[in-house]
Amino acid sequence: MLNKSLINEVLGAALATGADFAEVFLETTENRGIGLTDNSVHRISGDVVSGMGLRIYKGLRAVYGSTGDLSRSGVLSLAANVAGVFAEAPTVAAVELVERIPANINPVKIVPSSIPNKVKIDLVKKANDAARSYNSEISQVMVNFMDTDRRIWIANSEGLYTFDRQVRTRMAVSATATRGTENQSGFHGPGMQAGLEVFTETYDPAEIGREAARMAMVNLNAGYCQAGSYPVAIENAFGGVIFHEATGHSLEATQVAYGVSEFCGKVGQQVANPKVTAIDDGTIPNAWGSINIDDEGRPGQRNVLIENGILKGYMIDTFNARRMEGFKPTGNARRQNFQFAPTSRMTNTFIAPGNDEDEDIIGSIEYGLYARKMGGGSVNPANGAFNFSVAECYIVRNGKIFEAVRGATLIGKGSEIIKDIDMVGKHLAHGTGMCGSVSGSIPVNVGQPLIRVAKITVGGR
Repeated sequence: MLNKSLINEVLGAALATGADFAEVFLETTENRGIGLTDNSVHRISGDVVSGMGLRIYKGLRAVYGSTGDLSRSGVLSLAANVAGVFAEAPTVAAVELVERIPANINPVKIVPSSIPNKVKIDLVKKANDAARSYNSEISQVMVNFMDTDRRIWIANSEGLYTFDRQVRTRMAVSATATRGTENQSGFHGPGMQAGLEVFTETYDPAEIGREAARMAMVNLNAGYCQAGSYPVAIENAFGGVIFHEATGHSLEATQVAYGVSEFCGKVGQQVANPKVTAIDDGTIPNAWGSINIDDEGRPGQRNVLIENGILKGYMIDTFNARRMEGFKPTGNARRQNFQFAPTSRMTNTFIAPGNDEDEDIIGSIEYGLYARKMGGGSVNPANGAFNFSVAECYIVRNGKIFEAVRGATLIGKGSEIIKDIDMVGKHLAHGTGMCGSVSGSIPVNVGQPLIRVAKITVGGR
């Protein structure tokens, strides 16, 4: 990476045409993966992402550029090109960098890159064997093991100079169950910001495989969901994806700062049921979406977004804070890698535990759905309209869970669904995912306890 003297020179060159802020983002990330299909390891991969991003501001104008050429001539050429967008009279800017060492909330016991592939392959095979042996109708199993080792350096014209190292490890299992010409699938893919100890101490690979196979068999034996509008109980952990997508994106300054969110100008107003408290917390130790610092060098924070139904704030990055009078950055600036300018993104976003018992939530439903596991979905942040698939769900009759059904989708609007969450359980859990937006794909956690949505449109047959 670049020495401090050259970083200073780059910042000075970037400020030379009148910018009022400049930021250097340096990165070296090692990505490794192992893939297994049809009982055979078919892929052992690895790559390195390395380069520099450079950003300058002048008021509400921003310019961003990146390069993989980290030679002195390469980075100074980038600085000249970025600064040249403003093309004003040359100035001389001096920057004095002061190093800051962030607190580490994500300790790593076993760095995956230090472990032979054979050890990881044995873990992958353990998951595969458990999934295949779950039932004779499991016809295919795919296991993907991945680990990343990301090192970033951030310096800016305000004098910040800091560094972080982020190690993440994940295993994902997809299982297919087949009967005749019909195929149904199941998926389970936990991960953490930690080392290989994730799968020697916290998660058993065999249990991951069995869970994916169990879901596949449930769906193979399930009938089809009936379309309608009725209550839905959504289970904890990855069930939180519905808040993440339907509401979370609309609370990012990426939308709010430009007036294209349904929650613009509503801080202090009742936007959700009083039982709903929603939090984005980047400080949960070793959680998949946690950060020691964000991608602008600011320490991760715990941000209460909604408290007892009242909108308390947004997730804000440095540039969008300039557009939002009275608001400050919240430690949510994130990017996939140096090729992307950062913007406000979620970390670990969840609905906080409430006071309702799980059995009371299910017992309150005369007829409806129990969504045990959510699938993927999409949302329009401007109006909050969403559409989600349910990966595993069951019919509820007279307060009891009955047969599994498949093909269910949940359709609605974010600002409405959080008003219709009228029961919130006590048992919070988190789920692992990747989130895509304008600054690329980043690791996030979603979470919640069991909740009840009083009424929602359900797509089916």
